[in-house]
Amino acid sequence: MHSFLDFLIEENMSMLTDFYEFTMCASYFDNKKFEPATFDLLIRRLPKNRSYFLFAGLEQVLLFLRSMRFTDKHIAFLKAQGFKDRFLDYLKEFRFTGDVWAVPEGTVVFPNEPLIRVTAPIIEAQLVETFLLNTVNLQTMLATKAFRVVHAAKGKSVVEFGLRREHGVDAGMKVARCSYIAGFNGTSNVLAGLTYGIPLFGTMAHSFVMSFEEELASFRSFVKTFPNKSTLLVDTYDYLEGVRKASVVAKELEKEGYCLGGVRLDSGDLAETSNKVRVFLDEQGLGYIRILASGDLDEYKIAELNSKKAKIDVFGVGTQLGTSADMPYTDVIYKLCERMGSKGIFLPVMKLSEGKVTLPGRKQVHRLSDRTENLVKDVITLADESTEGEPLLVKMMAKGKITYDLPSLEQIRQTCLENLSRLPQKYKKLRGAPTYPVETSRKLNSLIESLKLKLKN
Repeated sequence: MHSFLDFLIEENMSMLTDFYEFTMCASYFDNKKFEPATFDLLIRRLPKNRSYFLFAGLEQVLLFLRSMRFTDKHIAFLKAQGFKDRFLDYLKEFRFTGDVWAVPEGTVVFPNEPLIRVTAPIIEAQLVETFLLNTVNLQTMLATKAFRVVHAAKGKSVVEFGLRREHGVDAGMKVARCSYIAGFNGTSNVLAGLTYGIPLFGTMAHSFVMSFEEELASFRSFVKTFPNKSTLLVDTYDYLEGVRKASVVAKELEKEGYCLGGVRLDSGDLAETSNKVRVFLDEQGLGYIRILASGDLDEYKIAELNSKKAKIDVFGVGTQLGTSADMPYTDVIYKLCERMGSKGIFLPVMKLSEGKVTLPGRKQVHRLSDRTENLVKDVITLADESTEGEPLLVKMMAKGKITYDLPSLEQIRQTCLENLSRLPQKYKKLRGAPTYPVETSRKLNSLIESLKLKLKN
């Protein structure tokens, strides 16, 4: 299951970081700062037209932390950048030895809530920052976008078709993974099918149809190879003529004991076209043939098509999902929240920069629900507070070892769908959704005020 990721990690993933992470850690080392510290990873604010996030990427984070190493090749490269031998000797033996608490992957989360909490010697905790931010930013962004598409589809099937326009191999794999977690039915990405076991879907391209002298010949040739699961692309020339020819092929297949799976529309007014195609197929006694639509679709266009009662059974969604085109990033941050003082006691710290204030201390998030298990509000508390609600942060690693049973992709998908079923409908609106209430506890507020006063003085 993890073979593709393992390959990447075994190469050079430990070097996937910003240069200043190494320079800070070299200075920590030079000044003998080895004491532990705690960092929070969180998303600072909601992007436009978003009212929640779907947390994803945790599995990759945990596997990276467990596997992080520096090879002779890495050390030689860093030496050429001017780092001292003693620091490089430290890196040769580097292992992540910290503790990690995190929200389980597939959980619905909101701004300012700690999603991952890392407590480790400060060099270790600092050095992993960039990988964690990069991983969580991309996958949480993608998973959130994907569920918006699923929600807009209103129970109709959705398939991920965006590999050719996604931003490289890594993004292509993660789009397939995150969209499946969020409820997509499958992907066109064959490597993702091999690696993650995601169901594969595909039809044909216009080039296949155009490579034959006649459209009907192309259809007959394709179903000859795949007689029981073909979807024919009918809009290469004229969609009504195309669907008429597809119906001829469907009747021929019926005589051989097979069924044509579907027809695909990729252009034009999809609502009007799909309605005409449905009427024609039904009149021919081919009501079982599904209509698949593609062509720069996203959640907004799918919602519009459904509002027009388009007769579309399956949506193929590519570029707009795979690039999260309307919001291609999240404001994800990784900030120090406590450090160990000279007396061996953890001391809370916070940032007071305007518009970028952070919450101090080691924290927990408690989720409150009503009698029907629908989400009501979240409360950010200090980690040792005893309060009502379901604690979201779970211990994932202890002393550098994974202590959490990593769930399968199907289990993560189930967690996701259960979470989202508990989120009230008003928060799932594509535009103009209200803000979900996230509060801070009285004890945490008291710490914030006392620390602000101390820092200002």
